[in-house]
Amino acid sequence: MTFRNLLPLTVLRGTSAPTTSKQLLIAALFPALALAGCMTAPEHRSAVTEGPADSLTVGRVQKEIRIGMSGAEVAQALGSPNIVSTDEQRREVWIYDRIATESVYSTSSGGINVLVLGFNSNAAGLAAPGYSAAAGAHSTSQRTFTVIVKFDGDNKVRDFAYHTSRF
Repeated sequence: MTFRNLLPLTVLRGTSAPTTSKQLLIAALFPALALAGCMTAPEHRSAVTEGPADSLTVGRVQKEIRIGMSGAEVAQALGSPNIVSTDEQRREVWIYDRIATESVYSTSSGGINVLVLGFNSNAAGLAAPGYSAAAGAHSTSQRTFTVIVKFDGDNKVRDFAYHTSRF
């Protein structure tokens, strides 16, 4: 095999379009193959976060919980509470307490490389000088969300409250 056989036909002929079906296939598939393993930041986030059925949000509490609901209806809407206790009149109090830690990473890198080929009658040479750099940042925050549901003597919701914080 000669050096000439290693060059694409487009380089040898000076044209910009692929000239064989094999080259056309390679030109079409290369971008797809190069990006096949890449995921966007939202795709990474959704891969590691809870699903919507498991999430407890202010909007969900405001939409689902009403005065007069039974304990079974509250459990169906919000799931099982973290803590069940009683007040001074022996009425049930349910507490939903969620704590989440969120870590965000951002990195970037780039560089440039040059491939230099040299030939003469006695020897051949190859050099690949280059430059690259990388930078990054990391941030961590915590969120808390607490929901308190108070029941009356008939085990119906008499009051509820919620508190959320982020630090």
